[in-house]
Amino acid sequence: MRRRFQALALGALLLACASAATAGLPTDQLRVSVDHVLAVLQDPSLRPESKAAERTAAIRHDADAVFDFTEMSRRALGRHSQELNESQQQEFVALFADLLERAYVSKIEQYSGEKIDYVGESVEGDMATVKTQIVTKQATQVPVDYRLLNKGDRWLVLRRPRGGSQPRAQLPDTVRSHPADIFL
Repeated sequence: MRRRFQALALGALLLACASAATAGLPTDQLRVSVDHVLAVLQDPSLRPESKAAERTAAIRHDADAVFDFTEMSRRALGRHSQELNESQQQEFVALFADLLERAYVSKIEQYSGEKIDYVGESVEGDMATVKTQIVTKQATQVPVDYRLLNKGDRWLVLRRPRGGSQPRAQLPDTVRSHPADIFL
């Protein structure tokens, strides 16, 4: 009986190690960021409406650390990004980041304890896709995939291709068909 228990314990340990080994660095880094945001949302001291600004600032701080707003802005503008000088590019990135952070914060603050499963990862060069599923309280599985770019020792989110929307697709056709500087 004791040997059987030891074998089961060893098997469970090996499965746990194998599961941890299958998740790569992009998934690990995304999970840490998501877990931190969820901790902010679940922090009882930040729940009162009087703490909304502090809660939002903490979430935005986390978003700044995980999203590559510069690259997202460049990709959203496409060829028009080259028309901007350095100062205009920085201004556009700041405005674009603020727009996306507002959308991100308003969505994430609706979180009410749903489970987030990390179901897959693929890496090709400096790009990775991390597949997740949000499991609602009604057991509905909502796929949310993140596309990440490797920048040194960090994997930064560029977009959510499935279950979300791409920054470029969020922009009206007028943005893509007019000079970028008219939006500054």
